[in-house]
Amino acid sequence: MDTQEQKSILSVALLAAFSDGHKADTEREAIRQLADTLGHESGGAGLAKLYQDVLLQRVSLADAVAGLNGPGQRQLAYEMAVCVCDADGRQSEAEATFLADLKARLKLDAGEAQAFEQEERALLNATDYAVPMVIQTAPAATSALAAPAQQVQAAVDADLDKSILKYAMLNGALELLPQSWASMAIIPLQVKMVYGIGKAHGVELDQGHIREFIAAVGVGLTSQYLEQFGRKLLGGLLGKAAGRTAGRLGGAATGVAFSFATTYALGQVAKRYYAGGRVMSTALLRDTFQNLLGPAKQMQAQYLPQIQQQAQTLDAAKVLAMVRGA
Repeated sequence: MDTQEQKSILSVALLAAFSDGHKADTEREAIRQLADTLGHESGGAGLAKLYQDVLLQRVSLADAVAGLNGPGQRQLAYEMAVCVCDADGRQSEAEATFLADLKARLKLDAGEAQAFEQEERALLNATDYAVPMVIQTAPAATSALAAPAQQVQAAVDADLDKSILKYAMLNGALELLPQSWASMAIIPLQVKMVYGIGKAHGVELDQGHIREFIAAVGVGLTSQYLEQFGRKLLGGLLGKAAGRTAGRLGGAATGVAFSFATTYALGQVAKRYYAGGRVMSTALLRDTFQNLLGPAKQMQAQYLPQIQQQAQTLDAAKVLAMVRGA
């Protein structure tokens, strides 16, 4: 896949991100920073300029589609656009219209497009089950009722640390799957993780609050999907030009490190936030998250063999069951 094809696919994803016309300034800034980062990492591919061209409507959907020659690239562009439009758990009328127009322009294989839509829709519907879910911290606390409060809290913290690590490893493993919908499971699993952390501190949360918390930390929903897909695309992880699974391990370390570190740092911030009575400001939440990202990326290397092993055991049914909490 050459640079022009990469740009065309990312142009489609960016057009999808802005198709509803209601993108918040914070999300626009997050996507701009992402484009700048990916442009730097890809050796000057000009993705920061691409972001500006899309935002200022200098690139049309027709222009983006014209740069996609092979059926693999066209299918990938459609899959990315669908996932970006569904990043917030719902699809607006404007987004649905955009996707219908895109699908017609791409002239996709009907069977392959339908198969992806069924997989993605099943996962999106499953996000309704993301909460409630209780992390099993109660036994540790109950067994230490007679112990000092500090000892009880230490037991709860240790159990939460294990759960956060489990979620981080699972989301890292999802990055190794060839299916585009696999990345769709990452945010629902992060929602489940945050819910469990709040529950462990006696706070009942709904999905709306959790998603607002995740955004406050600085993990934008749409920009997170674009980053996942962008890194995979530029790293060759989704090299579908040579087949659906071709090149899926190329550059995998970057994507795994990103999702592992994002999930781990998010969990640790949530643990501090709810343990401290939810008094951290948005600025402090973001600073804490950013400070935890670096160490979390280094930590990921330690668990990479286990993450790779876990990826080999995952399929659509298992991922859906995990999102539902089954």
